[in-house]
Amino acid sequence: MAPLHLHDLEAAINWWRQHAPSSDGISACAPVRALAEVYARMVWQQQDAVVWSALPGRAQAAWTAWYQHQSDAPCIAICSTAQGDPVCKGCGRTEDEVQHWTRMEPLDKRAVWRRITAEGTAWRFNKYAERVVPARQPGKAEIEGLLGEF
Repeated sequence: MAPLHLHDLEAAINWWRQHAPSSDGISACAPVRALAEVYARMVWQQQDAVVWSALPGRAQAAWTAWYQHQSDAPCIAICSTAQGDPVCKGCGRTEDEVQHWTRMEPLDKRAVWRRITAEGTAWRFNKYAERVVPARQPGKAEIEGLLGEF
């Protein structure tokens, strides 16, 4: 399993801050605090990634809740690997990644997402950007339910 990257941790923190903002403008919600503790330690130790097992349970739960609300596959329904391309022109994944996507672990999927986003050459980022389906946004009741788990 790939390690948890600092960028994904930061994205999860920002997602939680947007969906469960501070009621008093000072204190953060429990998921943000759980993730921020790990984030601060990583920054202090100048790490860009951390192994999953090193995360406290609450941080794992907060990250997992964020992950469940992200777009899973980068597919835009234009697959060139079926025509022999080693890397899909539509999504930027390799043929192996496309074939094994449903069996990949979340952190491995996020590593692929980071790579294809950094490259930015896949058609999903330029030529056919309108095909990208935005991630589902949770409602207030769903967020309150997630917060209740903390």
